Amino acid sequence: MKRSYEIDMCNGPILGKLIQFAIPLMLSGVLQLLFNAADIIVVGRYTGSDALAAVGATSALNNLIVNIFIGLSIGSSVVMARYYGAQDWKNVSDVVHTSILLSFVSGVFLIFAGIILAKPLLLLTGTPENVIDQSALYMRIIFCGMPSLMVYNFGAAILRAVGDTKRPLVFLTVSGLINVALNLFFVIVFKMGVSGVAVATIISQFVSALLVVWCLIQSPGNYKLYLKQLKIHKDKLLEIVKVGLPAGVQGAVFSISNVLIQSSINSFGSVAVAGNTAASNIEGFVYTSMNSLYQASLSFTSQNMGAKKYNRIVPILLRSLIMVFVVGAVLGGGAYLFGTELLGIYSNDASVIEYGLKRMAVVCLTYYLCGMMDVCCGSIRGLGYSVVPTVVSLIGACGLRIVWIYTVFAVNRTLTTLYISYPVTWGITFAAHLICFIIFFRKVRRGGQPSEKAAETAAN
Repeated sequence: MKRSYEIDMCNGPILGKLIQFAIPLMLSGVLQLLFNAADIIVVGRYTGSDALAAVGATSALNNLIVNIFIGLSIGSSVVMARYYGAQDWKNVSDVVHTSILLSFVSGVFLIFAGIILAKPLLLLTGTPENVIDQSALYMRIIFCGMPSLMVYNFGAAILRAVGDTKRPLVFLTVSGLINVALNLFFVIVFKMGVSGVAVATIISQFVSALLVVWCLIQSPGNYKLYLKQLKIHKDKLLEIVKVGLPAGVQGAVFSISNVLIQSSINSFGSVAVAGNTAASNIEGFVYTSMNSLYQASLSFTSQNMGAKKYNRIVPILLRSLIMVFVVGAVLGGGAYLFGTELLGIYSNDASVIEYGLKRMAVVCLTYYLCGMMDVCCGSIRGLGYSVVPTVVSLIGACGLRIVWIYTVFAVNRTLTTLYISYPVTWGITFAAHLICFIIFFRKVRRGGQPSEKAAETAAN
């Protein structure tokens, strides 16, 4: 019998349970975004546009370095959901203990990677000279908090795999309030600027990590965490890596294409960077709402694969696609409609707002395509195929975007031309993912499990 905070993904109506799963996850994602948004709003309003640009110039680079390890948390979620759906409790426990120790080790590695690579990467992307020192300082402080960020993400992935999206929402509410309060305190009272908002962020991330670990320790179920049993089980690590590494590589390469776009934006000056930063943050709230449907399609498909209930998988995808279209169209359209007012929260500079609206006119109004692309990718990963959607995404979204930068944008160097690369590549990649899903699902129905070697272990 499922506890109140878990969701039975393998029985009963699908749509209602998708909504029940997705809404707390949407709110959790919004709160997580508020960490960075609070940083940007506070420095933009109380320190100036240079500080705003300094924080914004780091986001693509941060994602580039971190995404491989965030991808491993996706691997943990898929493998965990598969074993949970099959009610294989011994392997469920092994996945939990492997994942938490792996998350901490990954976070420690990221501390050194971030500190060493911050300045060279910022120089490589052409970060404006007037903000590069502040950007490097912000990045180095943020990366000192990576163990907490990794532990929280892996812990939340474990909870998502069993259908628990409610408790992570509570944890992020607590840490989010702490982050906002400390931002204001460090910047307004102590005049710490970008370093103040960075310190506030890592303190709040530490709180969320502690709460998710405490939750797993207190869990009465088969995914209870015992600190003395923390161990990396080699077979489980390989399963997590086989599913999660391709997802992480995909995220990292996506970040490379975004870094190239950021470099192109940097060439328009710090005011354009500030406007792009503010618009990107607003879009982030739309994206994270759509991403909850990606997580839903991933978790629901994985559990039903484990339970061998293949007849539920196509309905899961179709309902997820409809939901993500509605969420993306409504929230994206609304964000653009109220763009001037929303951008005004980040900066009262008219030029910054004008640059932000240029981006939102293209990206916000077509963002549903990105959500549909991700949902389809999540369903394919839930089937046990991880390498193929990665290759499709790299060619379709990343490769074509890079080609666009060096061809179409090179001929017509405007920000609008640059931003159009997003919907074009999203639409093409979604169509390719949908074709792949149809092919792979037919193979699953015939053979009962994926044939892709990279997913064989996770499918057993």
